[in-house]
Amino acid sequence: MNWYLDVLKNYAGFSGRARRKEYWMFALVNFVIAIVLSIIGAAIGTDILYYVYLLAVLIPSLAVGVRRLHDTGRSGWWLLIALTLIGGIVLIVFLASEGKQEPNQYGANPKLAPQAG
Repeated sequence: MNWYLDVLKNYAGFSGRARRKEYWMFALVNFVIAIVLSIIGAAIGTDILYYVYLLAVLIPSLAVGVRRLHDTGRSGWWLLIALTLIGGIVLIVFLASEGKQEPNQYGANPKLAPQAG
């Protein structure tokens, strides 16, 4: 849960790098919350909670995706490749790839930085 909250605290932080664990833990918690809100919405007859949540986490989701791509040495503009079917598969491969061990133009390796507890 700390990974999820750390992404939300860095709401619109598009600079720097994000570890795989940070990205995928955020994605997992985000997915679970969206499912729960969808179920609640179905029970009360409206999906407004689900859509408000999706709108609220849109910018943090983009920001952590950009930082994750930075960790692999790619520009955040690679997120746009997901607009195609094959591009979405390629993007998942990029997001699941090991980050660069050495510092790159986006900053130092986040694995070597002390983790917030």
